[in-house]
Amino acid sequence: MRIYPRETYLKRIRGFYHDAGLIKVLTGVRRCGKSCLILSIQEELIKQGISPAQIITLNLDSKEYQKVTDPDTLEKTLDALIAEAKQKENHDFFYLFIDEIQNVPGYEKLINAYREEGCYSIFVTGSNSYLLSGELMTKLTGRYIDFDVYPLTFDEYLGMKKSLGKPVSGDLTLEFDHYLREGGFPKMLEYDNDVDKRSYMESIVSEILEKDIKSRVKIKNQSVFRSVMRYLFNNFGATTNLTHILSDLHREGMDIKRETLNRYIQILLDAKVLHRCERFDMKSRRPLRGEEKYYLSDLSFFYVGNTDNRIQYGPVLENVVYLYSKAKGYQISVGKWGSFECDFIVRKGNFSYAYLQVALTIADRDTEEREYRPLEKLHDGYPKYVLTRSDLIQERNGIHHVNLPYFMGEGKEFV
Repeated sequence: MRIYPRETYLKRIRGFYHDAGLIKVLTGVRRCGKSCLILSIQEELIKQGISPAQIITLNLDSKEYQKVTDPDTLEKTLDALIAEAKQKENHDFFYLFIDEIQNVPGYEKLINAYREEGCYSIFVTGSNSYLLSGELMTKLTGRYIDFDVYPLTFDEYLGMKKSLGKPVSGDLTLEFDHYLREGGFPKMLEYDNDVDKRSYMESIVSEILEKDIKSRVKIKNQSVFRSVMRYLFNNFGATTNLTHILSDLHREGMDIKRETLNRYIQILLDAKVLHRCERFDMKSRRPLRGEEKYYLSDLSFFYVGNTDNRIQYGPVLENVVYLYSKAKGYQISVGKWGSFECDFIVRKGNFSYAYLQVALTIADRDTEEREYRPLEKLHDGYPKYVLTRSDLIQERNGIHHVNLPYFMGEGKEFV
């Protein structure tokens, strides 16, 4: 099987391939491509001269290892695989890859014990935030490095289509609209018709509910939880807070407690199907509490729950820019300074910023003014962008105007 190499992540991880002192943790929503990323790492290790016998892999979601649910069984399984590998070839250093390690509660102490032996480079993956929320993992601070993995960005979507031998249109705007409807789950590209794609997406939602939610947290009223989830999926990208959501749910005939709603939102955040985007005050250089936005980890979560497949470009384009920025390693917030706001501030490190305004089009004068005016109030020298779907390029006052299909299709950076 040919694996599509996701260079965005591989280039961040390569420097730690042979590091026995740090546990490499790959987290991301289920089916976003973590297992294939592991296979890419293994392929690169073999190309570097590492023997396949030194590479030990456990997929704890597979049928073969479904009974590995506690640290003792995990230890026995690993030791048996290591012993078997040593019988094949005489090596004193191994690469351990453990997929979906959150299936083993209390795994941290055991994995740290292998790390302390100094003869293992350890990689683990997980599909939810519980992976990094345990007390023992907190004690491992400084002994692991976390890599967030997201579904395919548009440049990866195009690259994977080509690698699968799928036709790619010369019209990037057309391809971009296909991407907006299909989302970025890698396996989705293997299916050729919309019915199959939708069935696959429905299976992902069911799998997340069963494996990442029901099996980990107790939810007394599943129907209410699903209603809250549906509400958040249908209102992604909207500025909101708990009070607004409670009011909207009340109008729909659903009354739940504030703490229950907060818990349900946190469950969806932990399962990595939702992401919270906070406001960032440019004067104080600090996050602002209060109203925030929620974005989907993949746009297909919205389409699977709706029969109308028309693209709602406003929130959809924002969602795509948010995910693209996160996948490229940026921190991202809603920007605010005084009475002005811009859609996003992205930053790498503490000092490199860029300001982003996102719009379907700036073809009419009123929209152009609305998108450019907040950026023109800024005089700090950081890059400023107006991002549209398909417009004639018209830069003004040093503000970059780019069309997203071409900017993202080439994998460009903001900073």
